[in-house]
Amino acid sequence: MPVLVMKFGGTSVANLDRIRRAAKRVGVEVAKGYDVIVIVSAMSGKTNELVGWVGETSPLYDAREYDAVVSSGENVTAGLMALTLQEMDVPARSWQGWQVPVKTTSAHSAARIEEIPTDNITAKFGEGMRVAVVAGFQGVSPEGRITTLGRGGSDTTAVAFAAAFDAERCDIYTDVDGVYTTDPRIASKARKLDKIAFEEMLELASLGAKVLQTRSVELAMRYNVKLRVLSSFEEQSDAAGTLVCDEEEIMESNVVSGIAYSRDEAKMTLISVADRPGIAAAIFGPLSEAGVNVDMIIQNIAEEGRTDMTFSCPTDQVKRAEKAMADAKARGDINYHDLVADTDVAKVSAVGIGMRSQSGVAAKMFKTLSDEGVNIKVIATSEIKISVLIDRKYMELAVQALHDAFELDKA
Repeated sequence: MPVLVMKFGGTSVANLDRIRRAAKRVGVEVAKGYDVIVIVSAMSGKTNELVGWVGETSPLYDAREYDAVVSSGENVTAGLMALTLQEMDVPARSWQGWQVPVKTTSAHSAARIEEIPTDNITAKFGEGMRVAVVAGFQGVSPEGRITTLGRGGSDTTAVAFAAAFDAERCDIYTDVDGVYTTDPRIASKARKLDKIAFEEMLELASLGAKVLQTRSVELAMRYNVKLRVLSSFEEQSDAAGTLVCDEEEIMESNVVSGIAYSRDEAKMTLISVADRPGIAAAIFGPLSEAGVNVDMIIQNIAEEGRTDMTFSCPTDQVKRAEKAMADAKARGDINYHDLVADTDVAKVSAVGIGMRSQSGVAAKMFKTLSDEGVNIKVIATSEIKISVLIDRKYMELAVQALHDAFELDKA
């Protein structure tokens, strides 16, 4: 029988009533003839509660025990979902990560999936099981310890299972009914997209859109897994939600598909850095080692052997970046006059595969912002993306203006 993967997020399984609702959706797909693999998250709020308990018990906790505790939320949901399906006369069984097994690296709380052998679950399907309910977010290390994949890891679990079992599709059920041209809370004209290309979704996810975890989109693109994002709380239909698929499956795309934003950005500038070969490596090597996620990078024109280097990073990593630069300066690896941090900026981005073949997108974006009196501090581009850093107070205005300028409310 064909395999379908269905993933239910925390809000979709927040209580027993919602688990029953989700189970009914699974039952509909079983009735269509699918063998179904259901990936579940912990009930809404439970992971935060478990993380809080760990921190309260042991501020400098053992990462292995952290994973043992925080992974338990998914085990509860998986068992309850399997019991609910059994009450509906649907043959179901729950599976924890180590039982499948979901083989991962040993990087506790940030493990990566290395292999998902299909033998165990396939054998049970052959014996009459119709639904395998798998605890998302977790796996097992080569040492036999429970691991977790990081926040949002259940999305990655779902896509990995879809790839491993050559599933027809991977449905991600959440509290939104699809992927929108921008955040509907900011732009009332935001429109739900019927389809979006993997590359566009990857850019939107990395730029701040919270619909899908970035790693899950990367995995789907690599293995060409069709993803469908849809709501657990709306009527079930084959046309519901947004399909994330290969670019070739989309007849014709708008030049810009979406406007993304990230509110918590910081702009950091190293003033008067020695302009010499290897200086970039001397700056960004220590930042990488310190776990600072650098995004935009600009080097100003050098004057008399000195230059300024500007980069952006999340605001919660500013202190880490400052320490990494101070340590590098103390070691003599780099020499600079000052490090200035501006933590009152936001990143706004226009994304679309149509940019590859259409000129004038950057000019239109910059003119739109200029007309609204929004000053651009930093610009970064890729083949299908243009991002700018602006003062945070203008973020919502910029998103709305760009959404209107590129007429994203029109199909």
